[in-house]
Amino acid sequence: MKITTIETFVLGERQLLVRIGTDVGLAGWGDATLEHRPGTVAAAIREMSGHLIGTDPLPVTRHWQRLARGGFYRGGPVLGSAVAGLDIALWDLRGRFYGAPIHELLGGPCRDRVRLYTHALSARPEHTGEPDRARALVAAGYTLVKAAISGPVGFLDSPRQTARFVRDLEALREAVGDEADFGIDLHGRVSPHHARRLADAVAHTGPAFLEEPLRPEHSRLIGQLTATTSIPIATGERLYSREEFLPVLQAGIAIAQPDLAHAGGITEVFRIATLAESFDVQVAPHCPLGPVALAACVQVDLAVPNFYAQEHVIDLRSADSRDLRLLTGPEVLVPVAGHLDRPTGPGLGIEIDEDAVRAAHRDDLLVPRGTPRWSHPDGGFAEW
Repeated sequence: MKITTIETFVLGERQLLVRIGTDVGLAGWGDATLEHRPGTVAAAIREMSGHLIGTDPLPVTRHWQRLARGGFYRGGPVLGSAVAGLDIALWDLRGRFYGAPIHELLGGPCRDRVRLYTHALSARPEHTGEPDRARALVAAGYTLVKAAISGPVGFLDSPRQTARFVRDLEALREAVGDEADFGIDLHGRVSPHHARRLADAVAHTGPAFLEEPLRPEHSRLIGQLTATTSIPIATGERLYSREEFLPVLQAGIAIAQPDLAHAGGITEVFRIATLAESFDVQVAPHCPLGPVALAACVQVDLAVPNFYAQEHVIDLRSADSRDLRLLTGPEVLVPVAGHLDRPTGPGLGIEIDEDAVRAAHRDDLLVPRGTPRWSHPDGGFAEW
């Protein structure tokens, strides 16, 4: 079996799929989405494809070494996402060749189902989370929900904003009760100094975690927070390798959140999870993307002992969801009581409607709108 084609499909600013085809008719699919940079990553994949065309797709780790380390300049979100999409597609192909789901090839399942969590976002300005949405999710069987702090957030924000944050988290706790939990995403919007202030202010609400309390370039400072709060700290969606995770693991985080579509794919995230296990840290893969990325996460979630919970943002309420329209047999990603049953199909465990993907490809999104642009009251740049 030889690789004959590598194609990319831009379906949106937050969805870039990769297809690896072979001379025996088997194909594997991956997700290489770097949000709002689909054209950049697609170009990187085209440049990397020479490492793969004409080769046997089955030795995935050997290919990963050449893709991730074959250039003198490596790493980072663009190249990491390109490697990730190709790696996921290679694992999907390997699973299909052997007629087994990827988690079976990684050592077999550690569990029978995967706990999910999703967002209880508020449409109201200045509010963190929506209690009614959180209450409905818990009623549907979710044991964990998440909300992001409203923004922009000042370097040391006002007492009024801090008090608002505290009231919002108290409302979330009341909504979910004490049989479920909520996490709070600080989204890298907060300074190390204000993060400590917020952690002190809301500790009584017992959040499951504070996510990304600092910007990734300040990861070396995260130990200042883990040492001064009882709230578990989660981070990692903008870290792309074991080497980048090691300092935050050593600093005492509780939950590692690598993104399979950014951090080198299944090969590297499995290794990150193994490294995290040595620090008694659990893994909750970051996944604000589509069904292919989610399916890849689920395969890793099943295979690692130290899995915590799986994020999703797409609508999984029924097989008729628009977010699952690219799949045939989408019911495999429809949860029961906030959990996904272990998929048993080969590879990623999902089936892609190739015609639908080709029809949805959009060249115009190669020039994306990008993320929102926020400013502080004085006109200075504010983190989104």
